[in-house]
Amino acid sequence: MTVPSDIHPLLAVENLSCAVPGPAGAMRILTDVSFTLPHATALGIVGESGAGKSMLVKTIMDIAPSRAAVTGAVRLDGTALQSLDTRTRRTTLGRRVGMVFQNPMTSLNPFVRVGRQVEEASRKHLGLDRRAAREKAIALLRAVGIPDAAECYHGFPHQFSGGMKQRIMIATALACDPELLIADEATTALDATVQKDILDLLQTLQQRRRMSMILVTHNLGVVAGRTDEVIVMYGGRLVEHAPTERLFASPRHRYTAALLSAMPRIDQPAHTRLATIPGQPPSLAHPEPGCPFAPRCPAAIDACRAAMPPMTVSADGRHRFACHVPLDAGISGDASVRQPEAANV
Repeated sequence: MTVPSDIHPLLAVENLSCAVPGPAGAMRILTDVSFTLPHATALGIVGESGAGKSMLVKTIMDIAPSRAAVTGAVRLDGTALQSLDTRTRRTTLGRRVGMVFQNPMTSLNPFVRVGRQVEEASRKHLGLDRRAAREKAIALLRAVGIPDAAECYHGFPHQFSGGMKQRIMIATALACDPELLIADEATTALDATVQKDILDLLQTLQQRRRMSMILVTHNLGVVAGRTDEVIVMYGGRLVEHAPTERLFASPRHRYTAALLSAMPRIDQPAHTRLATIPGQPPSLAHPEPGCPFAPRCPAAIDACRAAMPPMTVSADGRHRFACHVPLDAGISGDASVRQPEAANV
């Protein structure tokens, strides 16, 4: 019997870990990451470079490095992807999940016409013939704001600006009408005005198509107003997960608060010195015991350096954080209780 899809979250990640061998030993890029993503929901994943954000989505998409040791489970609508054979797993992901990669300048094949690249997935996974695939590709190019879409269908990537290339990448990711769209630092190498246009386009498409979406970014400003929930990662671990408005109004983890403090504000006086986070991200090859943020945290105590804090869950179950010395809740009724990580998946 097939279980109706609305019974399960669209995506469930359970205790996902990933280690990659290196000259200095195995680097544990991800450690016990767990979260769920409901249908038609936008999720932000934020953190500094090296926090494990990109590796997380690559592991979910089954495109982690071939030598990586991956443990844990990824479920799509209740189906454990690891239980499928490689061909079926790749077909399922290709059909139901679209991905926009970091750099639009290098993500397109420079020797293949744009239209052929956009239509490739729909021909493979949807079985469309050449004519139907062409019509769909042109419609997608038009939907993402490419002017003269029918003419641009025949163009090569070098004929387009960075912003147009990223729009083409988004059209390619939408070719199979995915249920989940993952945008991994989708505005890298684009200027500020184009970044806003691309982010607004992604939000509009997500809402119009009723997709779920994951926005991966190091910039908290990107997820503000564009996501329903936010995950904060540090040192390959999930350290806080909350509804977006609550995370901005009442961060509980000290690292989240430090990221928010480092954001420039329009109401700051001119020449105000920007806040920074002292120190360096942790070594993934030689991790120290305890909380990975402890060496950089001004509020760290002995317990922080001795053991990783357990996940704390708010009374309503919607706010999770792993911190021995959390900030006080700024929202009335946000009492917290200690629960095991698995209770939230």
